[in-house]
Amino acid sequence: MMKHQISTEATNNPSIVKFNSNKLLTQGGSYQYNNVDETKESPLSKQLFHLPFVSKVFISANFIAIEKFDIVEWSDIQEEIRELIEMYLNQGNEVVTSAAEPKKISIEIYAESTPNPEVMKFGSNRLLTENDFEYKNVSEATNSPLAVELFKYAYVKEVYIAENYVSITKNDLVEWTTETINDLRQFIKSYIESNKLIIDETVAKPIVETPTVDIKELEGTSLDIAGILEEYVKPAVAADGGNIVFQSYDEDTQVVNVILQGACSGCPSSTVTLKNGIETMLKEMLPNKISSVVAVNG
Repeated sequence: MMKHQISTEATNNPSIVKFNSNKLLTQGGSYQYNNVDETKESPLSKQLFHLPFVSKVFISANFIAIEKFDIVEWSDIQEEIRELIEMYLNQGNEVVTSAAEPKKISIEIYAESTPNPEVMKFGSNRLLTENDFEYKNVSEATNSPLAVELFKYAYVKEVYIAENYVSITKNDLVEWTTETINDLRQFIKSYIESNKLIIDETVAKPIVETPTVDIKELEGTSLDIAGILEEYVKPAVAADGGNIVFQSYDEDTQVVNVILQGACSGCPSSTVTLKNGIETMLKEMLPNKISSVVAVNG
């Protein structure tokens, strides 16, 4: 049986550190404990509050976040806490009991049309995942209970889950009517409000099967291109329920290869967007270095 392996991750709040697990900690939902008196149904949180510097404990499906008082520095205690949590979990102890009440959340889901007439974007006021995942069919959705449920709708062809939205591609069985859209919107809202697991990110696979490169490993023109796509193009593409990923740049032909995902993949207007939008922008910002932009999967 695979053991828990705990890794640490800094957050935007210097008082809070995340302790990520390679295995699920809960079956969905999140739990917040502000003091030891609230930890009756969370044995792990009770153990952590025995440490005098622990201020709050937040438990999610695959991580534990701890907020500390200012009496110590994380650099002095972080490794000790990591080992403590890892040992606790590998002894088979409970994180939360079955009677634990998840933190209540208020969810708003709004539907937006996209440039792709087959795709509808369902935005959320809550973070759904820190990564992006694309499912072409139900057999690919083994790590996403939400996607599995969505594929039970006969007209759902593909599901794309990003930070705060779900893009759904339909087949030819239906048109996007008010009734169909509201049905999906209400289902997604109810699913999230029920604190069910959206994605098991401990076993999640990258959404891009086509080889890509880490932007940190790029240099020269390739780095410039990737930076422009990240800063200027991705936000606009995400607003339409899709994503664009830099794949490669050929210095000899000056051809830029990109990958389109979500609503952008298979979109009738994607070629126009590439040629009249992205390609034109890159040519203006990087004169004499770009000949064309090609979507390797579009």
